[in-house]
Amino acid sequence: MSKPKVLVTFDSMKDTNCGYFSFGKGLGDALLKENGGQFDLQFYLFPVTDYFDGKVTINRRSKLHDLYFSDHNQYDLIHLTDQRTRLHPSRLKAKKIMTIHDINKVHINKSKPWRIRAFLNQLRKKILAVDRVVAISRFVADDVMKYIPEARDKMSVIHNGADQLVVPTNHTPAYVPGKPFLFTIGLLSPQKGFHLIPPLLQGNDYQLVIAGMETPHKQTILDAARQYGVADRVIITGPITEADKAWYYQHCAAFVFPSRAEGFGLPVIEAMHFGKPVFLSRYTSLPEVGGSVAYYFDELEAPHMQQVFTNGMLHYAQNNRAPQIIAHAGQFTWENAAKQYLAIYSQLLGSE
Repeated sequence: MSKPKVLVTFDSMKDTNCGYFSFGKGLGDALLKENGGQFDLQFYLFPVTDYFDGKVTINRRSKLHDLYFSDHNQYDLIHLTDQRTRLHPSRLKAKKIMTIHDINKVHINKSKPWRIRAFLNQLRKKILAVDRVVAISRFVADDVMKYIPEARDKMSVIHNGADQLVVPTNHTPAYVPGKPFLFTIGLLSPQKGFHLIPPLLQGNDYQLVIAGMETPHKQTILDAARQYGVADRVIITGPITEADKAWYYQHCAAFVFPSRAEGFGLPVIEAMHFGKPVFLSRYTSLPEVGGSVAYYFDELEAPHMQQVFTNGMLHYAQNNRAPQIIAHAGQFTWENAAKQYLAIYSQLLGSE
């Protein structure tokens, strides 16, 4: 008897410095590890994505698939691993799961109402065309059901995993801070809130290292650094390697992430794996991910953030918090996530 044929789409893994690449890498590897021969797994990837070469059968994306996906009825189940999927579920003849990472557009102040409506209408059509919806956090699940009630009976929550990064022996990044430093990473966009961090450098000798793809918002960050008189201690590295990222996590004094819009917040758990104090906003999914071991900015005004940071660093130093933080991070593994996804595959295929 042949195994059920399952296609898992990782067609957002084009940029190695984006969260979708980390998600695809982590979940894809874990699915292959945990599958145990239960399913005939295949992955859907862009031609430029070579990460899974030699590990699994790959169906390469073509622009022609926007018009017609010739293998639309060749699979028993198709898992669309993000809501931006290039394969529209209404055109696929199989059991279908879609993972939703966020609907942050509704939380971004600059989003125009008509754009938000169009975004939600497009997402609603996809949700109506699938058999199961998986959100990567309880916050995202509640968010989706608030705006698209039709998702309620299809909704599950599976938290992302987070790789426990390792610094290669003798590795150092291109930029090595000369002083104790704070670290953050992500796209340099307004909603990440990196322009709010420079005030935390006042009254101390810390540097701030910001890594991630640069955008015009970089200038706003630099302007804030000059405003608070700390421009000489703010370093923006641009995109970095996994090894560099691990080094910065391992050596930073604290990880700071005052984001206004996160579906999960993978860097938070990556930093926690190193036992670091993490300072987060209370927006969207971050309290769910950071739990009781993170320190939170209840508002994003400089005096309050400075007080939270000062108090948090003192509390961390006096209470041996690292073991608790590492234990918390250990709950979020890709193996756990993969097992839960594989269980849903079995449920859907067993219902036929």
